[in-house]
This record gives sequence, C-alpha cells and structure tokens, in this order.
Amino acid sequence: MWSELLTRGLRAGLGVAPPDPRWVDVPSPVGAESAYATLRYLGTAGFVLEVEGRTVVLDPFVSRRPLGATLGAPLTVDEALGARLVPRADEVLVGHAHFDHILDAPAICRRTGARFVGSRTACMVARAGGVPEAQLVETVGREDVAAGPLTLRGLPSVHAKLVLGRTPFPGDLDAPPRWPARMHELPHGPVLNWVVSAGGLRVGHIDSADFLDAELAGHEVDVLCLCAIGRALRPGYTRDAVRALRPRYVVPCHWDTMITPIDGVPDLLPGVFREIEAAGATCLPLPRLGEAKFPRLRA
Repeated sequence: MWSELLTRGLRAGLGVAPPDPRWVDVPSPVGAESAYATLRYLGTAGFVLEVEGRTVVLDPFVSRRPLGATLGAPLTVDEALGARLVPRADEVLVGHAHFDHILDAPAICRRTGARFVGSRTACMVARAGGVPEAQLVETVGREDVAAGPLTLRGLPSVHAKLVLGRTPFPGDLDAPPRWPARMHELPHGPVLNWVVSAGGLRVGHIDSADFLDAELAGHEVDVLCLCAIGRALRPGYTRDAVRALRPRYVVPCHWDTMITPIDGVPDLLPGVFREIEAAGATCLPLPRLGEAKFPRLRA
C-alpha cells in the first residue's frame, strides 16, 4: 500500500499524464533501405545507436522495478531482459552514476565485451558490477576516445537540482560500492554529456536537465537526445540546448517516471515536445523500445 501511495505522489508531483499516441506516432526521417544510422530508445535516458557497423549504448537502464522495491532493497539487474533488449554492444557510455543511468551497464559490458566509458565514479560502479579493468575507459571529458570509425567525446556538465533545489545523491566514489547497491549508494559523480561522431552523422546526448553553456559551444550535432525530466528548473533549457548544438532532430528522453515496466504503459511528462518545435528543431519522439532511422547528414 505504501509503495502505491509513494508512486501516486511521485506522479502527481511531476505532473505526469498518460501518453498521447500522436506524440509517438512519428515516422523515421528515412526508410530502412536508405538508413545510415539507427537510434533505438530504451526508456529513461537510454539509447542504442548503430552506425558505421558499431553499436554504442548510452545510459542503459532496463531493469525497472516499482518504486517501493527501488527505495527499499538492493537494485538487482535483470540480465535476461538486458540480453534481449541489448544483444550486442561495442561501447557503453554512462553520463553519470545514478542508478537509472548505470544499473544495467556493467552486465551489458561483461556479456558483450563492450568497453565501459565514463567518469572515475562511473568506473567504480562498473568495477563493482564485475567489468574487467581492460574494458574500462575513464574520462574527465574534453578528450576524444577512438571507437573504430567513430569518435566519442564527453562534455563536462552538471546535474539538475531536482529535489527542493538540491541535486539528489551527490558526491563521488573513491572505491567500488557494494553490489548490488542500493539507490543512495550510487552518487552521480562527474556528469558528462556525449557527442558521438561518425563520418556522416553526429549525435549528442544530454542526460540531465542542466548543462554548462561553455562546454556545449562549438559542438554542433545533427541529432540530439535531450532529457525532459526537471527541465523546468532551468529556464530556457530546451531553447538554449537547441541554440547551442543546432540539431536538425531532437529525440526527447527521460520523459517517464522510471518505475513503469519497460514494456508497460509509460507515464509522460508533457510539454517538452512543443518546446522542441518552438526552439526550431524537428521533434522526433520515440516510444520506449521504438527506433528511428537517419540518413547520412554530413558529407
């Protein structure tokens, strides 16, 4: 009973609503026969990008549980579900180490042999989850990480102040936490936005509703995956992100409450779709586990 009350309170506080089918019934920019890249949405801030024969996974979180179980017990990973939804990976990028961005990443890396790329704190979580040292790539951002035909770059960022003007679970890790961890044992650590550059496409990823303007400057992208939750706490967030990165397409993410099953009916944080269009980009909303295909957008 208390879990259901907490869930109702969270939904009411966030102002969520049932999804409108019109917001996720948007055709891909290009058909499969002309596709250069495929972007699949995993829910929360998670994506799978396939381009140039490479599979890049961003902020995977598919082992979603009801709020009561999330708050009251160690965070277990549904490895069978992860294997079904993310069967292959070459790199796994983690923007920060909160559970809803990192929980499934270690298991994916162990199973696929993918490199885990993230901050020192994120790498500590990966170690706790059993990722071998040879697969860890620690970055503070502002440096290019080669990934076959791709280039990965982290852009230093900040986390939105979501709870009473404060950032939830702040701090860093100097050693691996216990595993499985509880939610409060996974502080966010340094926050990174990402730019994934391929020869014909550049994809940006902002996984929390704040950023450092100076760090985005000069990093134009074609497709931007943009966090929706908490965006009202930074006035002009959507407009400023689009103005800085100049994407042609914006795929909103982190628009659900993280506690509905990955294949269930999601909650929705309304409003961001209209904000994206008003900022001058094409909004490309995807349902959880939906995908969009993109043509080559760069010479």
